[in-house]
Amino acid sequence: MINLSFFPSRHIAIYMARLFITRSLAMLGALVIVLMTLDLLGNSGQILAHPGNGDAELWRYVGLRLPQLINRFLPFSVLLGTLITLTALNQHSEVVSMKAAGISAHQIIAPLILAAGLFAILHFAFNERVVTRATAALDAWEAAEWGPVPAGSDVQTNIRLLHDDDLIFIRQVAGHGDAVRLAGIDIYEREGGTLRRIINAQRGRRAGNAWELEGVRSFSVDTGQQARLDRLRFGEGITPDQITLAQVDPEQQDFWSLRQSISDLAAANRSTSMLEANLWRKIASPMSSILMPLLAAVAAFGLARSGQMMARAVIGMALGFAYFVADNFALAMGNFGAYPPLLAAWGPFLLFLLVGEAVLIRTEE
Repeated sequence: MINLSFFPSRHIAIYMARLFITRSLAMLGALVIVLMTLDLLGNSGQILAHPGNGDAELWRYVGLRLPQLINRFLPFSVLLGTLITLTALNQHSEVVSMKAAGISAHQIIAPLILAAGLFAILHFAFNERVVTRATAALDAWEAAEWGPVPAGSDVQTNIRLLHDDDLIFIRQVAGHGDAVRLAGIDIYEREGGTLRRIINAQRGRRAGNAWELEGVRSFSVDTGQQARLDRLRFGEGITPDQITLAQVDPEQQDFWSLRQSISDLAAANRSTSMLEANLWRKIASPMSSILMPLLAAVAAFGLARSGQMMARAVIGMALGFAYFVADNFALAMGNFGAYPPLLAAWGPFLLFLLVGEAVLIRTEE
């Protein structure tokens, strides 16, 4: 008799979901610990090189870097957790027993998909509330060369701006409106594409409809002379919005903040296609966890004694890796403007949803 309910049974669903969740979390913990250790070994020298930094700063770096690693490798951990769960069930003939009881392939993986949906919700909330803030804080700290970060809200780093022929590079921007504060300003004054003067300033602030720079060094390309000035007025007509919107980092903003930034850029007749692709990817990326049980389901079926269990696990892993490659490729095409934003964000998800479903149906047949 065929079981037509969505789940095989309450007890089996809980049993499989528990196995899946514990193994996925175990894989996530193992990956994050190893990668965090390697990352810390690579950056600890730079952090400790700043005067006054010690163990507390190393732990601060771990606290800011850890959310990024969790955010990036959670879907991959779900893939590995699914493969381990289904391979173990197949090896112990539990899948064969369930199919003999009239349970379909879709019903077998249904508890895993539901549990993966829980991972997707938590992933989205974690990215919105924790990862974006940690990324902004870490980028600002790195821009300050692991020293004290200037006080201010919404610190942005490594801003690039073109004003007339002049190239402007700003290491840090803090605040909004007339309260914007600049740090680490490099200005390359050009006339007709020819470099005339290089200006380096330690700090800058809004002064009327221009900017007042402090701690200035000026180098004239024509004369080869260098001058030091306490203050210099520059950038007549450059508004604070032109600076704060010059470089919007989608990884530092949550969904609603990024949506507001896109609206502001659109109002200023600026291109927003790259940011729109990243906006929708904030939803599509957590949703990828739901795909992983479907792509890895091929490892659950087929007799363990046939000798093809390892090959099936490799196929499931290959499908998962192919999704991540396609997802990154589509996002890159979206950033270049070759793909529409919605296609760049959701195209790989829909494509591999169909691929996974086709593989599962073929397996069940």
